[in-house]
Amino acid sequence: MKLKLIYPRWEKLKGQTTFNLPPHGPVAFAATLPGDVEVSFTDENVEAIDFDEACDLVAISMMLSTQARRGWTIASEFRQRGKQVIFGGIATMLHAEETMEHADAVFLGESEGRVDELLKDWKEGTLKKVYNYMMRQPAIEAVGPARRDLYKRELYNHKGVQMVDLFHASRGCRFSCYPCAVSYLGGRIFRPRPMEKVIEELETIDNNRLFVVDNSLAQNKEWEKVLFKEMIPFKKKWISHTIEDDPEILDLAARAGAWYVYQAVYDTSDYIKERVKRYHDHGIGVEGTILLGLDNQTEDDIKRLVDFLLEIDLDLAEFTIMTPFPHTKGYDDLLRQGRIFDFDWNHYNAGQVVFQPKNMSADRLQELYDYAWESFYRDESQESKMFRLFCNVALREMNEGTYRPRNRALANHSFGKEVVRKTLTN
Repeated sequence: MKLKLIYPRWEKLKGQTTFNLPPHGPVAFAATLPGDVEVSFTDENVEAIDFDEACDLVAISMMLSTQARRGWTIASEFRQRGKQVIFGGIATMLHAEETMEHADAVFLGESEGRVDELLKDWKEGTLKKVYNYMMRQPAIEAVGPARRDLYKRELYNHKGVQMVDLFHASRGCRFSCYPCAVSYLGGRIFRPRPMEKVIEELETIDNNRLFVVDNSLAQNKEWEKVLFKEMIPFKKKWISHTIEDDPEILDLAARAGAWYVYQAVYDTSDYIKERVKRYHDHGIGVEGTILLGLDNQTEDDIKRLVDFLLEIDLDLAEFTIMTPFPHTKGYDDLLRQGRIFDFDWNHYNAGQVVFQPKNMSADRLQELYDYAWESFYRDESQESKMFRLFCNVALREMNEGTYRPRNRALANHSFGKEVVRKTLTN
């Protein structure tokens, strides 16, 4: 059979540098399909969908709430052409009831070892409306390498720079942060993949740069140490969420190729300032992730926080507005309090206020969000700061002999080094 796999587009936030990473969810799902299924993949963020392409079944993989309405529209187009459509992915799980209205079937949960039942039912004409496996995660040993062969590589670059590949070494998260749905989606149990499986997948990835998309690497110190030691020989450069604040682990992470991390900045404490400094002391860049609109924040708190960010030498900052995604405590609290006034999922992009804040008007929070972006990047644009981070990693790769430039001007090793050094010192 031939399956058409689609990742719907979504509108990017105004004013931010726009680039598209190769999505991980669809190709992780594709890896769980039987060998006799021929897969055709379209990421609508980088190419148009051919609605007349020959296929037997359509699968739509949605990660973000802002993809939901577009996913439903795509399904309608295919169903009008007589095709059956199944949905899966994070946003499908968050918006399952609504998605059922636009689907022949919805698949909820992780797909390893579970897709055969759905395909059998489809072939026999007995497709169920819901396949719900959320309460029974598959054995983590069953997670194999993603189907990265489905990517059209030439579509994933930004101004000649190849985008990172996404990769994960674990699932689940033992934390349950207020605005986060991860504990609902993947459970509160940290599930590390067997290290031999991690190594197997790393060996299949040709890209020299990765985004390690684990919910947090700071879940088990001994596991982190083993992971980073195993990653050292691959000489890849990678981005991740938080790393454990431990000197030995930070040293191993740097040796393993840590490029920069996403680190939550939630207050103006000396701890945060020193936390950023410790990353930098190990040669690891920091992109601060800053959530605005929490109930404990006033307008003055937000302004002080922005000033603080300019003082602590962050490489990048990403500001988001508190967004009450379904199946989070934030959603439950705000819904119960009658403070959510916008249920258009297109607006649930972490850049638009959809609820009534506690200490200011919704309009004022939106203004402060814009103020934060404009203030942090007033003296140097986001794109310029990103390029500086790229130059840092390019210089490290040149010194190690692993640099693979797409830019002809940088192809000569000595000339390229000089260009990068001048950029970093200017």
